Formats: sequence, C-alpha cells, structure tokens
Amino acid sequence: MLASWYDDQGPAADVLHVGELPDPVPGPGEVRVRVTVSGVNPGDTKKRRGWLGSSMPFPRVIPHSDAAGVIDAVGAGVDAHRVGQRVWVYGAQSYRPFGTAAQYTVVPDHQAAPLPDHLSDELGASLGIPGITAHRAVFADGPVDGQLVLVHGVLGSVGSLAAQLAHWAGATVIATVRRTADLDHVDPAVAHATALDTGDPATAIRSYAPRGVDRIIEVALSDNADLDNAVAANNAVIAAYATRTDRTEIPFWPLLFNNVTLRLLGSDDFPTAAKRQAARDLTSAAAVGALTVAVGDRHPLDDIAKAHDHVDAGGGHGRILLTIPQ
Repeated sequence: MLASWYDDQGPAADVLHVGELPDPVPGPGEVRVRVTVSGVNPGDTKKRRGWLGSSMPFPRVIPHSDAAGVIDAVGAGVDAHRVGQRVWVYGAQSYRPFGTAAQYTVVPDHQAAPLPDHLSDELGASLGIPGITAHRAVFADGPVDGQLVLVHGVLGSVGSLAAQLAHWAGATVIATVRRTADLDHVDPAVAHATALDTGDPATAIRSYAPRGVDRIIEVALSDNADLDNAVAANNAVIAAYATRTDRTEIPFWPLLFNNVTLRLLGSDDFPTAAKRQAARDLTSAAAVGALTVAVGDRHPLDDIAKAHDHVDAGGGHGRILLTIPQ
C-alpha cells in the first residue's frame, strides 16, 4: 500500500516519508478500512514533533487517527456483512503504530462507525478527535437540554462541533471568536456570538445569560480563566481541552465560592464507553443535518508535509484533510 510514515521525530519535511509498505491484515475483532480521506489533527503533528518531550511510541509510525473509507476485510469474530460498509474511523493511531495516512488502516471493530450514504467522506474524516472531544466536553457532566452553554473558539474544529452538538441537544449556545471580523462566520441559528476583542466580553455574554452560563467549553484556559469566572453560574462546569501555557493560573477562590467544576479533557484516554456513545451521537446528529464541518485545505498524500506545516501554523478556519489515492 501507499503510505506516509516517520521513523524519527522532527520537522515534517525532514521526517515524513511517502512510499510503499505492506498491506495490513486485520486481527481478531478488527476491521481493515480502505481510506479515502484522512483527517489531520494538531495532536498528530505534536506527536511527530515530540511535543512536551514525548518520545517515539513505536519504531515506525503512520500518523493520523481520523479517516473515512470503506471496510474491505474483517478479522475473526467480526460480522462479515461489514465488508463494503462506508465508515468513519477514530483512534487509529491512539496507542497504535499505524494510523490513517495510508491506503489501508486496521482498527478495532467499534472504532469504525457506520457512515450514512448521504454524508460525505470529508465530514466523516472530521468527526474523530474533534467530534469525540467536543462530545465529551458538552456531555460528560450530563444532559444540556435547557442549559446555557458557552463555547470559546467556536470557529475551531472542536468548538464548532461542540456548539452544534449542544444546540442539537437543546441548549442555548453562546459562542466567542477572537476578532469582531470573525462574527460573520458564526451561524446565528446555532449560537449567539460575541468577540473577545470587544471592550467587555463578559457583559456581552451576560446579556444572553443574566444568571451566568452552566457549561463552558474552553480552548484557551490560560487566556480565559478570569472571563470564565465572570460569566459562570453557580455550580457551572468548565470543560477545558486546551490552554496556551503549560502552567495555567486560575482565580481559585472566586471559582471555589462559585462551586465551579474544572474538567480537563485528554481525548486519547476517554473511557471506551464514552467514545462509543460519542460515535453513536455524532453519527445520529450528522445524519439529520445537525453537524457540518468547514473544510480548509485538502492535500494529496504526497504533500503530507505541507498539510502538517499548515496545521502547525494554526490551520485557519477549516479542517485540514489528506486525499488518499485509490
């Protein structure tokens, strides 16, 4: 099969190779997926770079955890009727060496979720890490029907899906963007939007949530901790999946007296049951048109280094995808 891999960590152009590798064979409980589109996540490029001092987990790594494609072979114990089924894949390179930047990937059966025929491969390849992270951020602390949910960074991959999932589940969603110029990119049918470069974003958020917000989906806790404290309702939850500084300060006593729960989210280690529920809910929401994904640049597999560099540079507004030759 044609694939990309790295044997050492470092800059994308220096360590990423593209060439032929043996076709993988599914083992018991596994399926093999012929990949059509592979999604590129910041976590994929961080692993390649050795972020936070991480080392090579395996001698050779085929990167990327997310994809869409078609099951073409199954291992022992898997229903043979799955062959030919369109699927979206998550967790392919989570504690496993060989991900989706290849013509074939092998994953446990439950990590290949059925992709309804009317949904695109691009959407399917965008549901994995962003969608499951978003789902956990929104629902880990219970239903959000009737609640006020604040989503920071709503134009990002996780933030966009979190806002749509919360809206689908019956919440009133308030969303932030960095710049006033970005407000036009937020769907008013999904969220009330405010920009963080306004003079007083807390007042703007409180105009939609006078008693405070019940859930906060946080992409930059180091930047927003004081703002979150200013708009959180008593017993609110801040679900943070990213920050900009390794040691992040928070207004501890005000948050304590407000009985705020701080939930930190690392997607590789979510409970298996939570991931499986997320996959079911993401597929259901997408099937009824409740989820859309903005696609940024698409790169052929041969240009994987450019795709990684694009993600490392911030990615812009839109999912970065690799098209896998058939």
